[in-house]
Amino acid sequence: MPGLPTPTAMQELCPDTPVSDDVRTGRPGGIQIVDLEKTFRDHRDRAFKALDKVSLTVEEGEFCVLLGPSGCGKTTLLRCIAGLERPDAGRIGIQGMDVFQDGRSKVGVEDRPIGMVFQNYALWPHMTVEQNVRFPLTTKRRRKQYRKSELADRVSQVLAVMGLAGLEKRAISQLSGGQQQRVALARAIVAGNNVVLFDEPLSNVDAKVREELRVELRSMQQQLGFTAVYVTHDQLEAMEMADKIAVLRDGRIVQVDTPRAVYDLPNDRYVAQFVGTANLLEGTLERSRAANGALVVTAAGPVVAADVADGAPDAGPVAVTSRASDWTISRAEPAALTNVFRGAVERMTYLGSYTEYVVRAGGARLRIWGKCNPEAQLGEEVWVGVDPEHCRVIA
Repeated sequence: MPGLPTPTAMQELCPDTPVSDDVRTGRPGGIQIVDLEKTFRDHRDRAFKALDKVSLTVEEGEFCVLLGPSGCGKTTLLRCIAGLERPDAGRIGIQGMDVFQDGRSKVGVEDRPIGMVFQNYALWPHMTVEQNVRFPLTTKRRRKQYRKSELADRVSQVLAVMGLAGLEKRAISQLSGGQQQRVALARAIVAGNNVVLFDEPLSNVDAKVREELRVELRSMQQQLGFTAVYVTHDQLEAMEMADKIAVLRDGRIVQVDTPRAVYDLPNDRYVAQFVGTANLLEGTLERSRAANGALVVTAAGPVVAADVADGAPDAGPVAVTSRASDWTISRAEPAALTNVFRGAVERMTYLGSYTEYVVRAGGARLRIWGKCNPEAQLGEEVWVGVDPEHCRVIA
């Protein structure tokens, strides 16, 4: 978006954000979560842990995505950061200030240095754009900080930054989806918040518009420089937007890393299967961490893997993970002999930029994204293969 300020300008836009010694001395001023726990009770009064010893650091200016299926704890974690849920134990620090510790909230919801963008944006339909953005400044604490004339200047400044100048008197219903997203973000930062939480804000938008909005939102975050924590179950959304992805399962974070590392180097089969499209070949590890790769005997045949995850055993039952996009398929037998298998095409699905083939090789079914020219036919014999560099042994 042209005309957006630099991170330095963002700091000028957010002068009221509490600044601790940690921030002044240059140490991380984003979000620090340590051993956070939260237990709920179901309709039968049975206890279950929504968060189980969760620890996570989001650096200042970083875009962190909490990724996982429904019920994994990602929204509970976000609500705990916001102060909308009270954890049972652990610590939460925001911008160098402890907001929760030792089982009690030290800073209330309204005083935490954060803004929040909800799933449906939660914009007031009976208010104009200007009134929606002004609303956070009307709390008792904020009214003491600004004179009336300053409030108007503050709102005008933020609207200009978000590309909404000239739309101040518009009703929310008269805005496009992208404009509504900007209003929600403007409202989140108008009170001087340099940390913004997003609770699946694009889940109710159709696919084409969602693609455009996430590009625009990421662009705004990069240019404004605020710290973002974003909840989603959409893997593509997470891969496209995040600096760092935290994958959650059953109330625990199972892997935190860059999008590329989460995709290419999954820690376990859960991450491999949830993020992207993976082929998981179960088998027996016969040679581990050798110079020429680990050897696993699978239902498709012997597989050589160049990489072994830290949690994998040195022998016995394991799985080899590889991405569907890393496999090749051809009618002619390739010259390479390593990780090459003969099979038959069971299914073909044309998906535009590639065709997904399901191939039966020995006792294994493999999904392969490729172009076979001319296309293989159902039941036809083909040769499939994957480079050992794209194979990883996991527990």
